[in-house]
Amino acid sequence: MASTAPIGIFDSGLGGLSVTAAAHQLMPAENLLFFGDSANAPYGTKAPEQVRDRSFAIADHLVEQGAKAIVIACNTATSVCVGDLRERYPIPVVGMEPALKLACDRGQGQPQRVIVAATPLTLQEHKFARLMARFQTDHTIWKQPCPQLVEIVEAGQLDDQTIVQAALDRYFGSYDLANVDSIVLGCTHFIFYRDYLRAFCPPNVAIVDGNEGTARHLRELLQARDQLNDQVAEGQVTIKNSNPSSAMANLCQELFGRLS
Repeated sequence: MASTAPIGIFDSGLGGLSVTAAAHQLMPAENLLFFGDSANAPYGTKAPEQVRDRSFAIADHLVEQGAKAIVIACNTATSVCVGDLRERYPIPVVGMEPALKLACDRGQGQPQRVIVAATPLTLQEHKFARLMARFQTDHTIWKQPCPQLVEIVEAGQLDDQTIVQAALDRYFGSYDLANVDSIVLGCTHFIFYRDYLRAFCPPNVAIVDGNEGTARHLRELLQARDQLNDQVAEGQVTIKNSNPSSAMANLCQELFGRLS
């Protein structure tokens, strides 16, 4: 497969644009093809079978477009079917999981107190249970489902401070944040709340996500296969969505522009 072939990236909606931006910053020569499934968002409150069906349909589409790798820019879809997708396709399939290890490693051996913010389905799946089991003996970990944070992004309401503040109060207001070490953004939609959370939380709370690590892992996989695009010109970023409206197209460009 040609090194100029695109990298396919998909998400339940708009959150994966944050992963697309991270990949573009790290590998500017790569051609990126992002597909957001906003017409069927959110995945985090759906049955696993529905998430699996949509993930296979979208991944099939990306492979048909000639993708040399697929990034599941959705913690929920990763939790449900990353193994199945890897078995189906002969190209690298990169999944995402809440960056709990990164948050716990920040303590350099000292116990950490970590809130994992994610969708309900991500926190319920066996994949996260196995991840949490690796760290909960030595660290204090709280699971915090935040479905409305996905809905606010999808509705284009990120700049409505009243709505956002009410949601943050609902999900994080009951915690003694002075005694929390970090909040893990376990959903790619939540990257768009980084500045809000930085203002909401005291300075001692680190805001942790896995986007940069995912982009680095993708680069390593492509390098090992000698498939990194070595062209000098900047690659093309193509953004598609299952919601075909012009309003959604504008929202996609606006959100990508915030991070790129």
